[in-house]
Amino acid sequence: MKQFHKWVKKWMVNYLDLPADVVMDLPRITLVGNLHIYIENHQGVLLFTDKELKLALTDGELLIRGEQFIIKKIHAEEILLEGKIKDVHYLDRNRD
Repeated sequence: MKQFHKWVKKWMVNYLDLPADVVMDLPRITLVGNLHIYIENHQGVLLFTDKELKLALTDGELLIRGEQFIIKKIHAEEILLEGKIKDVHYLDRNRD
C-alpha cells in the first residue's frame, strides 16, 4: 500500500503539475551564500550545537555543519539558521 501512495504522489507531481515539496513531504531548502539556510517542511530538530544542526525529514535526515550557528527563527516546520555554513548533507533513511 505504501508503494501505491508513492506512485500516486509522483503521478500528481508529474501530471497535475503540483509542487513536489508539498505533495511528497519533501523539504524546501533555501541557501543564501554560506551565511543563511532556511528549511521548510522538516519534522523536528534532532541535534543543535554552534557547529552542527541535524533535522528529521520524512525519509531521512538533513545534516548541516559549519561554525557560529544561531537559530534566528524556528516554527513547527520551518527553521532559519545563520552562521558560516560549510556542508549540507542529506542522509537517506532507506540507504543500505
